[in-house]
Amino acid sequence: MSLLDYFRSSKKNTASTAKERLQIIVAHERRKRNSPDYLPQLERDILEVIRKYVDISPEQIAVSLEKRDDELSVLELNVTFPDDKR
Repeated sequence: MSLLDYFRSSKKNTASTAKERLQIIVAHERRKRNSPDYLPQLERDILEVIRKYVDISPEQIAVSLEKRDDELSVLELNVTFPDDKR
């Protein structure tokens, strides 16, 4: 392995990292665009209620709404609670 190969592989890793980050941003924006207007407020309200009992950050809550049919919608709530180490 030459010195130039080391730098080339570094650029490849940086490019793949940037690509992964861009994919995450695009997925997050698509989720926002397809969601109803009340979903961000619902997420904030749920966070406030849970914070009364457990100290969590906004990143630990994910709310999504999926339309399966014309008549059926599924509201999914994922909450990551901290480990209780008492």
